[in-house]
Amino acid sequence: MNIEWQNQVILITGASGGIGQAFAKALDEKGAHLILTGRNEVKLKQLKQSLKHHHTFLTADISLHEGREKLIHACERLPVSILVNNAGTTHVGEFTSAPVESVVTTNLLSPMLLTQGLIPCLALRPNAHVVNVGSAFGSIGFAAHSTYCATKFALKGWTESLHREYHGSNIQFHYLAPRATYTAINDERVVALNQALGNQVDTPDVVAQALIKLLEQDKARLSIGFAERCFAKLNAILPNVVDNALAKQLSIIKRHTFSKSEPNQHLNSVQNNNDLSSKLV
Repeated sequence: MNIEWQNQVILITGASGGIGQAFAKALDEKGAHLILTGRNEVKLKQLKQSLKHHHTFLTADISLHEGREKLIHACERLPVSILVNNAGTTHVGEFTSAPVESVVTTNLLSPMLLTQGLIPCLALRPNAHVVNVGSAFGSIGFAAHSTYCATKFALKGWTESLHREYHGSNIQFHYLAPRATYTAINDERVVALNQALGNQVDTPDVVAQALIKLLEQDKARLSIGFAERCFAKLNAILPNVVDNALAKQLSIIKRHTFSKSEPNQHLNSVQNNNDLSSKLV
């Protein structure tokens, strides 16, 4: 599909995070007008200085009604043609200590409510898009990431449902699933775990280019990494095989994620997606 980027108004949530900033820079190069939002005003100001063109910056918390309303009003004035639901948070460690409500609110409830509020704006455009940034963990349940996995499984299912519900309309829904990515949200435990498991880790720029590809090629869904796609398919077809493979890694996972205090996670771009396919054997 030929996208006229100069005519696009794109809202990116979680723009103050690593992947969000990469999205902003890639789309700035394309010439689109961006509405960039996040909770970290300082990082948004730094991002503003790094972009070539003039864009709209809004400090807002999408987990709050007031924050979502602020964005909806801005999108009504411009108006928005592409929504990238990128903001998210994670929790690494035992389920008993997981901040379930905040993770579910940020990763699932907030993008659902924001999208619901923006559909009337998107419907005014001849071709509009909603991209939900998920995770490799939206297809694979993984120890020490249970709450995060739950939200990404749900995000994937919600996106798929809307893709089918809006078939033939002017609004298209897409799902982008990164794997592990080098960003500040990954604390030392996650870094050590990725190293211990030999996981492939991408830069945020790789994820940004995948977003461009998804939109330009009009893909309903795009998962980064051939091995990750194969592993997800195996998990869907033969989950017992994956159960046994991951059970062999459990002691390593627990050693890196349960042995240290769990730092607070911050609203940021979705970045904690581990590549596990290389560990099947």
